[in-house]
Amino acid sequence: MKKIVIIDGQGGRMGKGILEQLRQKQVKAEIGAVGTNSIATATMLKAGADWGATGENPVLVACRNADIIAGPIGIVVADSLFGEVTPAMAIAVGQSSAQKVLLPANLCGNYVVGTGQLTLTQAVQLAAEHILQLCEN
Repeated sequence: MKKIVIIDGQGGRMGKGILEQLRQKQVKAEIGAVGTNSIATATMLKAGADWGATGENPVLVACRNADIIAGPIGIVVADSLFGEVTPAMAIAVGQSSAQKVLLPANLCGNYVVGTGQLTLTQAVQLAAEHILQLCEN
């Protein structure tokens, strides 16, 4: 069984959306939620995460044995999400051997060229579809 780790910050809306999509499609995987703050973690837990944790060290630990890591693109950029992503967190995500599914969140000083003007709902749907494909392989 695949181990999916969803990392999100701020209010956790992006992570919540991914979780809801995956649960709706009944993905056969363990899904953990790591929030950069307690509100994001709580939001993802309410959306159906199997487990949740908050802060820098849980990100470091979860990235070690994840098969898939999903979240906003800022999780690989130090000091993004208005400073919620520490350099150690960005390194842990970037160096993880997990497949990364990064959603374009053109905020916080990061702009991803070529993504068009996807709404959050569209980006979440595309991310969930890609994660499902990764779980099937």
